[in-house]
Amino acid sequence: MRKALIIWGGWEGHRPAEWAAHFAGLLRDEGFTVEVSDTLQRLADPASLADLDLIVPYWTMGTLDAALEANVLSAVAGGVGIAGCHGGMADSFRNNTNYQFMVGGQWVAHPGNIITYRVQIRDREDPVTAGLDDFTVRSEQYYMHVDPSNHVLATTTFDGSIHPWIAGTVMPVVWKRRWGEGRVFYTSVGHAPEEFHIPEFREIMRRGMRWASRG
Repeated sequence: MRKALIIWGGWEGHRPAEWAAHFAGLLRDEGFTVEVSDTLQRLADPASLADLDLIVPYWTMGTLDAALEANVLSAVAGGVGIAGCHGGMADSFRNNTNYQFMVGGQWVAHPGNIITYRVQIRDREDPVTAGLDDFTVRSEQYYMHVDPSNHVLATTTFDGSIHPWIAGTVMPVVWKRRWGEGRVFYTSVGHAPEEFHIPEFREIMRRGMRWASRG
């Protein structure tokens, strides 16, 4: 049976405990044994991390010391998958640039804060997004610094109503990539736990976590 670690914390505005519960339910439905932790010290044992199949963080901002960062990067490089969403993975540790390198992007702004926007599926052949339609989200539309080596699965387009100079900018929303032997999955949807009930987002998360998992 595959083993997953969900680690949650940081800024409480994202209600990380609720996100952890949602992800735990999805993974258990997929047959995973799930451990849920609310402390970064869970990352202190490299051997136990290497024994996992998947790490799912939901930890916004905060500080990750160099030894714990190295443990995560090494585990993923060795084949442990990592998958997550929104600021819980791509705005986790603002000073940890190697962590950001692994994730493939970093949040920088959400113009207009909570707005309604469209997510466009770009890769309709990939197993994570195959058969899914474009969908509407009412959330934070993330403007991000993004690694050009990502395999982008879905995007959103900024209309310029808040910042006219970014009108027409196409921004990745869902991507996957590799870090050594490990698989990395990310989507920028996922500000409020209620978004979990958007069918397309929930299915993308389910498939993305399953894809990232070792084995």
